[in-house]
Amino acid sequence: MRGDSVESRHQAFAGLCEAETGAESDGPAPDVVTFWRSALKPFQALPLVEDGALEALGLGDEELAVCCGSHGGRAEHLATVQRILARLDAGPDALYCGPHPPYDADAASELRCAGRRPGALHNNCSGKHAGMLALARRHGWDPDGYWRLDHPVQQRIREALRDWIDVDPDGCEWATDGCGVPTVRLPLVEMARAYGRLVRRARDGHGAAAAVVAAMTRRPDLTSSPGRAPLELMRAAEGRLLAKEGAEGVLCAAGVDGGWGLAVKVEDGGLRAIEPTVVAVLERRGLLPAGDLARLQELGHVTLRNTLGAEVGRIDARFTEREAPRGEPVP
Repeated sequence: MRGDSVESRHQAFAGLCEAETGAESDGPAPDVVTFWRSALKPFQALPLVEDGALEALGLGDEELAVCCGSHGGRAEHLATVQRILARLDAGPDALYCGPHPPYDADAASELRCAGRRPGALHNNCSGKHAGMLALARRHGWDPDGYWRLDHPVQQRIREALRDWIDVDPDGCEWATDGCGVPTVRLPLVEMARAYGRLVRRARDGHGAAAAVVAAMTRRPDLTSSPGRAPLELMRAAEGRLLAKEGAEGVLCAAGVDGGWGLAVKVEDGGLRAIEPTVVAVLERRGLLPAGDLARLQELGHVTLRNTLGAEVGRIDARFTEREAPRGEPVP
């Protein structure tokens, strides 16, 4: 909205799973299929726990959190990734992910002011890549090519995914993510189902699930950076919400106590629409306690300001009965 008029629209879809075998949705989400992107990371990290890779290296919550996250390139993020690499006797050059400026604005500014260029460590996925190297070390696999779909590291991740979704990972489309490793294309409801199962099984004592959920909710600051949707959502819910975003307008969340899973896709990839969409679904479905929802209201109704700091508009989420054509996937 600018003033009282609609200036732009983003169409968003939400898939929701509230039970182990059931799925609900808002709009035509059952037909929406898209790439999981970085919201897949918690499931890519599960074999690190299941196979004892982190334990063998003497690593814990902090390192697991950064493996599950898309960090902002802050000093604490880089130090945590470096601890993993140090235990592997490896340096940043072992990471296949390419460099990009830190997502965190302060970290990016500090790097520029120091006259330095970003390296692989600054890549938001460097923790995930370090974890994949740790998995290769645990099994004695040659780390060369760990990013390829046919490498044992990626085969192990794909096999582990069978426990969390109701479709065959081998029958899904896999493509290269922004950081160079494979990511999978799934219906939104499958993503929601996986996140719901993750928190439910964590609550029921599944060791790897419990470790991932605990690491992400205890150290959300290592999975993201200030101002970004996952961190702000998890902080507002004070450990009762698990959240992880992916590129192109994907965000997955789960209720740590409630056992539900949610997956959101903004069709045009507009990240500014993520938080209002997620908060609107949480509120409409009554998925969080009133106190948590109250703390989320600022995220759900984003104020737009001009260069003078004056309020000129807002971003809100509105439910509509208008549906997209059935069976037509999101590109």
